[in-house]
Order: sequence, then C-alpha cells, then structure tokens
Amino acid sequence: MNLLMLGPPGAGKGTQAERFAQSRGIPRISTGDILREAVHAGTDIGLQAKAIMDRGELVSDDVMIGIVRERLERQDAAGGFVLDGFPRTVAQAAALDGIVSGRDPLIIVDIVVPEDELVKRLSSRMICEDCGANAPVMHGPVCALCGGKLVQRADDSDSVVLERLKVYHRQSEPLVEYYRVRPTFRSINGAQPPDHVAADLAAAIAAASARAAGAPGLGRAARTGVQP
Repeated sequence: MNLLMLGPPGAGKGTQAERFAQSRGIPRISTGDILREAVHAGTDIGLQAKAIMDRGELVSDDVMIGIVRERLERQDAAGGFVLDGFPRTVAQAAALDGIVSGRDPLIIVDIVVPEDELVKRLSSRMICEDCGANAPVMHGPVCALCGGKLVQRADDSDSVVLERLKVYHRQSEPLVEYYRVRPTFRSINGAQPPDHVAADLAAAIAAASARAAGAPGLGRAARTGVQP
C-alpha cells in the first residue's frame, strides 16, 4: 500500500494519514518530520537542509527529494507507506515516480474542503507552546501529551490563513492535474466529521486498489498517467 495524501492546510490530511497508517501498520511519512529528523541525525542531505534553513531560505526540490528518497529506502517502508506533505511541486512528483518505480502503484487521494471551512478551522486551531503538538478539535485547556499551554499558531490569523491558502491553490492545482489523469487518483469530501472522512478514505483506497489490481499494465499507467 503506497498512499499519497493531498489536501490544503486544515483539510485534516495529517490526522487521516496517521490514522490510516496505524491501521495498516505502515509508516506515515511527513516531510516536516523527516526534514527535522535528517537535520538532527546530521546526514549529508540533512546538513545541506540545515545550511539552507539557517540562511532563511526554502529547502530546494533537490534536497527534499533526496530526504524523501532516503526515508523511503528504509526497511520499514518496504511494505508500504503514507506520504503527507510531499510532493508539493510537479518536479517533486516526477521525481517521486522514479523513486517508487518497481513498487506497487501509487494511490493518490485528494481531500477537498471549501475555503470558508478551512479558514474557520485554521483560525481556531491551537497548538502546544511546549511540544508543538496540534490540539484535537475537541480539546481541554492544556496539551493532552505534555500538559503544556495551548496557544494559537502565529500563522493562523485570518489574513495569513487566506494568503497561505492562495499559495497552496497556486502550487497545488498543477500537482492535482498531474495526478488526476491516473486511474489510482481519487477525491473525497473532507468537510465531514473525521470518522466519515476516514470511511470515505478507506472506500476510495479500496476502489483505487481494486482498479490497480484488475487492469493489466496499470502499474505503468499509475506512474505515467498513460491509460492501459
């Protein structure tokens, strides 16, 4: 099971990715997590990323691709993975096709949520100021993980949220179109309670998996977008 989760900030893809990964016993691979891990581990690519971030610059496609390649080559990802946050560009998507060449077809699920709902969610989102964990939708006054104080993220004000969504849509539209032609691409409605989204996600993955298993030559089609 090689699953790629797409969706804007606030769509809940991180929550759903973690939930699904745990249910299948495969790793959820978040680019934010593996970037921090690579920097902490002091790998060659991690040191490159640290130097870039220390200069206040964005990590390049080449560095992100290298970090993801390293992570997917680990033994725990041999039986499958859930990718969250990568790729973000068509160039990264094309590189991912090469990285997963020879594996089972990549299943892509796009979680779609109306913009007004995303603004509402993001503007009310809280995180722990000590450990940085996102608070669940229904949360108490302190972090359930460490007991730290819950605060609003600095980049979750209404104006900043709207700008982030504009940037996401500008970057993501070519990416979604890159994958949309593939028979293993599915979209689901993320403007539902989490359990309903999880059920729709499971159904979409099952349908895409059946499509992949039932069509000769689909492994190539799922990588290239060429229908069998």
